[in-house]
Amino acid sequence: MSPITSLSRRHFLASIGASALTVPSLTDALGQPLSSQTGQDKKLGIALVGLGSYSKNQLAPALQQTQHCRLAGIVTGTPAKATEWTQKYNIPAKNVYDYKTFDRIIDNPDIDVVYVVLPNSMHAEYVIRAAQAGKHVICEKPMAITEKECQAMIDAARKANKQLAVGYRLHYEPFTQEVMRLGQQKVFGPVKFVEASDAFRIGDPSQWRMKKSMAGGGALMDVGIYAIQGARYVTGEEPVSVTAQFSPKTEPEKFKDVEETIFWQFRFPSGAVSTSTSSYTAGVERLYASCEKGWFELAPAFGYGPLKGRTSKGPIEMPVVNHQAAHMDGVCKDLLAGKTLPNHITGEEGKRDVRLLQAIYQAAETGRTIKLA
Repeated sequence: MSPITSLSRRHFLASIGASALTVPSLTDALGQPLSSQTGQDKKLGIALVGLGSYSKNQLAPALQQTQHCRLAGIVTGTPAKATEWTQKYNIPAKNVYDYKTFDRIIDNPDIDVVYVVLPNSMHAEYVIRAAQAGKHVICEKPMAITEKECQAMIDAARKANKQLAVGYRLHYEPFTQEVMRLGQQKVFGPVKFVEASDAFRIGDPSQWRMKKSMAGGGALMDVGIYAIQGARYVTGEEPVSVTAQFSPKTEPEKFKDVEETIFWQFRFPSGAVSTSTSSYTAGVERLYASCEKGWFELAPAFGYGPLKGRTSKGPIEMPVVNHQAAHMDGVCKDLLAGKTLPNHITGEEGKRDVRLLQAIYQAAETGRTIKLA
């Protein structure tokens, strides 16, 4: 094991050991009381809005492993799912809502946080309604389809005196935290070039991800956001310009409503450049950075894990964690401690990514270099 990766692993383990001793406060960062339980063993109650694959296969199982939060409620329009989930997770009937009764959640002290896990086009409505119901909110990414929607979500949370997080689970994942450190602290010298790509072969052509009105676009809106995040958190910079290109469609009927494959290139203030691919046709999942004095990469880099990394000096060895549990625990631990959520997971961060998503589409559609503020 290289000295770099060994030392960073020890620091990570030391940090989580110290944090475990923290006794949480019973008010949040905005001075609002938190409800479901009391004392050192308190766990915030989370309600999942939308019981699709991500909720079923990742979030709900992760909530059986969390220390600072628990599955307290569900929101679904499918009665059969409501029955299945209440039986499987012992959820009280009073904590089960459909989309018409959702606003009654305001009267439920069991639920502290609402996690919106719906198609992209529905994020804004339910984040705003959750905030108006007096709940903190986690919203899956991309945060919304437009910047205007993002701002409305941010404004609603602020008006309600509640906090809004976006589902950037990788910011709590140790391998990702390590490549952030390697890049931002210039361990191998300044980053010169980044390749950040995420793509897979999509299945059912009738699913909501293939409908532009619901998804806002194709592969870029779905997994391309991981590549955008990767280039940003490795360099620690915001891009100043972007160029982009659509690939010709190999299955035009299947992808008649959204892009199949898209390529884009960022330029950063330091002079670093990145190149990225997002596709629904082929598989790639890689984050690679070439620096003045070496290189590092994660491959796989963005999936649910385990991730794997190496550098020009040897392997990256870090603890393997449940991404979703680490993410939700990280958010809820801060809420319990009365802290403001870190900037890199907030609604403002989500809005920045949506701005970049739209700029990439603009660059691909026009063939021009788009300057970024």
